[in-house]
Amino acid sequence: MRRLAAVSREARALRLYPGQKATDAAAIAPDLVTAEAEPEADAAALAALADWCVRFSPAVAADPPDGLFLDITGVDHLFGGEAGMMAELRERLLANGLPFRLAIADTPGAAWALARHGRDGTIAPPGGQADLLAPLPPAALRLLPEDAAQIERLGLRRIGQLLDIPRAPLGRRFGARTLTRLDQALGRHAEALTFRRPPTPWVDRLAFFEPISAPEDMARVTWDVCARLCARLEAEGQGARRFEVGFCRVDGKIAPVEVGLALPGRDARRIARLFAPKVEAVDPGFGIDAVLVAAYEVEPLAGRQAGLETRLETRLETGLETGLPPAPEDGLAPLVDRLANRLGPERVWRAAPVESHVPELSVRRAAPLAAAAAPSAVPAPAPWDPEAPRPARLFRRPEPLDGVIALTPDDPPSQFRWRGRLHRVRRAEGPERVGEEWWKRGIEEASTAHVRDYYRVEDQDGARFWLFRAGLYEPGQPAKWWLHGLFG
Repeated sequence: MRRLAAVSREARALRLYPGQKATDAAAIAPDLVTAEAEPEADAAALAALADWCVRFSPAVAADPPDGLFLDITGVDHLFGGEAGMMAELRERLLANGLPFRLAIADTPGAAWALARHGRDGTIAPPGGQADLLAPLPPAALRLLPEDAAQIERLGLRRIGQLLDIPRAPLGRRFGARTLTRLDQALGRHAEALTFRRPPTPWVDRLAFFEPISAPEDMARVTWDVCARLCARLEAEGQGARRFEVGFCRVDGKIAPVEVGLALPGRDARRIARLFAPKVEAVDPGFGIDAVLVAAYEVEPLAGRQAGLETRLETRLETGLETGLPPAPEDGLAPLVDRLANRLGPERVWRAAPVESHVPELSVRRAAPLAAAAAPSAVPAPAPWDPEAPRPARLFRRPEPLDGVIALTPDDPPSQFRWRGRLHRVRRAEGPERVGEEWWKRGIEEASTAHVRDYYRVEDQDGARFWLFRAGLYEPGQPAKWWLHGLFG
């Protein structure tokens, strides 16, 4: 059965409505012009509109098929208040030829009801949505069509009438779903929304009278907007690990760039410096009319002496010795941040120990400046044994060696060939025998073929290698030698 998916204002004036049978609609309006519905295109357009609305709030949630929720908590002051934000949104939507209805309320349910069934442009005062919802029909509570129809058949035409009914009889008569929707609209029950971006109250914005496009102007406004947000963070004793700047183009598109910090920070100068190479690659299109900045992963950050920080930064930038030992957050963090934002965060890491004597299982990747052992109920892994040093570079897979000569089975090699080059051993230590972790799979599956005898050797040029002989010695069988790592 073919039904109407959406209707224009003219069709609605003829009492046509979504969900109506196409044959019934044609009987009412014989000259009705229809087009095939395209739900996939509608969803894509709604997603694009949600991304466009990021210029007003970083927390935007889609309400298919034709609605959007914007959480404007803590960001309306950037537009001079809720009325100023609504006025600018209205102006921009009109400029793009989009039909719309707007409302602002404490809860998503109340905003939905006022926008679709109330007066366009309604701004409910804090805590005052109940009085504005009272004259609206029950369908404004986002009830299922059959539930709303049943309520209206009983003569209840307004939400205010539902509020006058005692809660227990109302729930028994119309079900828990009606109570839930009523509580969500009035703020008695929380409602979860799925935002396209993580919501954050740490947002700031700059708007321009004339669009900008020059790289130096974009770099300057990046510093300006970061300075404003970092001032707020400092006033609240907070720092953030991730910052995102969005350049709002006049064609409605958002060009976002993002940087991350190894440790929470709020130094606007350092953050803007990390943004600089990424801002140069932003395409301004026909111009940028606003810029947004948002901070994520915000956590408390204690203040530090400005003089000490300045002198430490001078030491890093100029190489001059000041006699002050840099703390990790001052000396190493800027370097880690620059490397991570240029090379990618997955390429900057440090090795952390794991409880295993098998070399390739005894190390894992950890954040560069993460604590060696975070407080946890699980005991921290033991550090590496200083009596059994491991190479700075451990190969992903051991590489085979040939031309190996050893005097006896338990002696280190006197020479070996690796990657076509012959190395003569000048010094050697070992062996260190390493077996498989048989207790994880069972003693029955253990094999002597998995035993390794490791040696630390140094060749005639001073290069140091970590190599091993696989398996136990067997008379008449050639030994198999492998190179597993290189010492610094």
